[in-house]
Amino acid sequence: MDLSNAYVLTSDEISTLELKAVKLLIAEIEKRTGIRLKIIHRWPADRRPVILIGSEASTSKFLGSYLDLLDGLEKPGKEGYRILVNADKGIVFVIGADQRGVLYGVGRLLRKLYLRKNSIKINENLRISSTPRYALRGIQLGYRPKTNAYDAWSVEQFEQYIRELAIFGANAIEILPPRTDDDPISPHMKVDPLKMMIKLSEIIASYGLDVWIWYPNMFSESDYKNEEYMKKELAEREEIFSKLPKIDAVFIPGGDPGKLEADTLFQWAEEVSKILRKYHPNAKIWLSPQLMRSSEEWYEAFYANVRKEPEWLGGIVFGPFVRTPLPELRRIIPKKYPIRHYPDITHSLLCQYPVQDWDRAFAITLGRECINPRPKAMKHIHNLLEPYTIGSICYSEGINDDVNKFIWLDQDWCPETPVIETLRDYVRLFISCDHTEEIAQGLMALEENWRGPLIANEQVEITFKQWREIESKAPQNVLNNYRFQMALLRAYYDAYIKRRLLHETELEKEALEALESPSPSSLEALKKAENTLIRVEKEPVAQNLKEKCELLADQLFRNIGAQLSVKKHGAKSWIRGAFMDDIDMPLSNWRYLLRKIRHIYKIKSEKERLKQIHEIVNRNSPGPGGFYINFGDFGSLNRVSNRLDWKKDPGALSSPFISFIPTLLHPPFEPGNIPMAWISCLSALYDNPIIVSFDNLDPSSTYILKITYVGLHGGNRVKLLADDKYPIHDFIEIKNKIFTSEFSIPQEATKNGKLKLTWIPKGARRTHIAELWLIRKEVENSDV
Repeated sequence: MDLSNAYVLTSDEISTLELKAVKLLIAEIEKRTGIRLKIIHRWPADRRPVILIGSEASTSKFLGSYLDLLDGLEKPGKEGYRILVNADKGIVFVIGADQRGVLYGVGRLLRKLYLRKNSIKINENLRISSTPRYALRGIQLGYRPKTNAYDAWSVEQFEQYIRELAIFGANAIEILPPRTDDDPISPHMKVDPLKMMIKLSEIIASYGLDVWIWYPNMFSESDYKNEEYMKKELAEREEIFSKLPKIDAVFIPGGDPGKLEADTLFQWAEEVSKILRKYHPNAKIWLSPQLMRSSEEWYEAFYANVRKEPEWLGGIVFGPFVRTPLPELRRIIPKKYPIRHYPDITHSLLCQYPVQDWDRAFAITLGRECINPRPKAMKHIHNLLEPYTIGSICYSEGINDDVNKFIWLDQDWCPETPVIETLRDYVRLFISCDHTEEIAQGLMALEENWRGPLIANEQVEITFKQWREIESKAPQNVLNNYRFQMALLRAYYDAYIKRRLLHETELEKEALEALESPSPSSLEALKKAENTLIRVEKEPVAQNLKEKCELLADQLFRNIGAQLSVKKHGAKSWIRGAFMDDIDMPLSNWRYLLRKIRHIYKIKSEKERLKQIHEIVNRNSPGPGGFYINFGDFGSLNRVSNRLDWKKDPGALSSPFISFIPTLLHPPFEPGNIPMAWISCLSALYDNPIIVSFDNLDPSSTYILKITYVGLHGGNRVKLLADDKYPIHDFIEIKNKIFTSEFSIPQEATKNGKLKLTWIPKGARRTHIAELWLIRKEVENSDV
């Protein structure tokens, strides 16, 4: 049905919010087509098509004989809508159950329109009745330097993005105060942070959405006892609460950041609520049991305070570093308090929902905050956990998670929605209705690039070819679209990293082969190995792909303020989205080996040189009859006895998982000083045990266990038992250390040919084990 010359019919007594939705529709259509639809307030005399928009109340006088048509669709509930296209009569009905329903009906109409230059079309068979499943559907937008893009945005860019989130069903936006655990300002900022906060509140309210504030406590327990200090804290909040035109809720995280004991947290929250309700009488305080440090006592005190059922408490938030699994949290919290999900959709490692089966090469280069479309994973995590909540406001640190935002919003609206349908709507409206299918499928393919060992993942090349073909046919307006550029950059980046991995892995093998047969002399073998390894830098591969990545990154900085490099774009740090700075980070041990080789060169003794060469070549060898595990190897998880399937525990709150520590490749650590094996670890959160099992051992032998612990990112103390009763080592301190130690295994623990190793952490945020060697000691007359 052609709507290029349609009227928009509304009541002349339409509400302000309904009129806002109508104007949104007209403006978004005009941007894409150049056509500005005219608003009328009575049925037209001519036969031009009509788009009737409004709530059931405001459109009642227009419906009359058309009620039978609408009644053929199920009546929607709160915030819902009906859309009906009747080509015979030339009418498109967009009828909201209420004022918000009009906004979401208009948003759904926009998603289904085919908008081209001078053309507006819609499927003649479109019939939709829809009501949101979850009451809360939102995204956090933080105007602060830590984000990878938001701090570069203007007021107009924020409004456009908020509008687009609303089109996909958002009914809440969470904003941040000027002072958080971050620098006060960024060189990219165009507006003073407090002024921006006030403006964002106005914009959000103008669309009829709820305004939430994430407001962390930036003080300690001792500060709380300082009366003058706390007066300043309260005065800061009063200034903000008094200046914002609308606040519906304030979320105070228990930690990350936050250093208050649970009792003090509740006392403080009550004080904040008094000031909040002075200016926003219906607003409530929400709290989360987030804690960077692991403490059972803190959690017990937190839940005890909730059970007192304070009147000012609006609900509880389940977010990163909440150690209580969500089903258990729902059981603990009194039913009068709703739970809100605060999912981290923006990070890929060292986060709430790490990427499943990620390759170390991607973890090293793309890092924690890369462009990360994960539609299938987001749907699964959502549908597994959301039933315990009233919905979500997602945690985001910038534009890198753009696809995930819209997937999550659509799942909050209807969890049965296939992700490909959301992606088609996303592409049709935001990129191009002429390339909908190929780009939507291309986004799905990017997620498949991340599944399993990269070196054997043929999907990466297939995905790259698909995106190259789309690129070759796309018009300039698509090539200049920042959403298209983000996806295209990932396709090029993934292909480049795979080619580098193949190249560097092969050169490492060649170098080790040269060292394995050091003849006629060790010096010649060392020289041959060195010459092989330096080819990584002298003969780099696929530089055309790298150059294209750099070009796209620069375009994204210009188009949307995406800061993908510290050096070029002024990103906050490498861990905050600046993955372009790590595009050439070593993927094999070539730099580590080169350092070792050059050290051995300086040794005068041939015998000592040969000894150290042997140690390099056999670094990971457990010897005959032994076992070696590096947890970067995907097969290593087969030995982990207490690991749950990712689909049951995507946040790894209850079982061990593979994590990555790319921090070791950045200052203050010295490049080339560590083997790649230390980057990937078997990890567990909090006090969860790690259980690793071996079988087919020699019952007559004794064994030595060698372990590399990586005590970064929250490691604390851990002890180790064999078969639950033989102590291998008592609690040892591993925090802020990396070390390899050897321990004897009692023969009683292996006399049945099996061995069960159980690590028991204490007070740890995370426990990391990088490598294990189980070394068989030679036993005389073992065949007797």
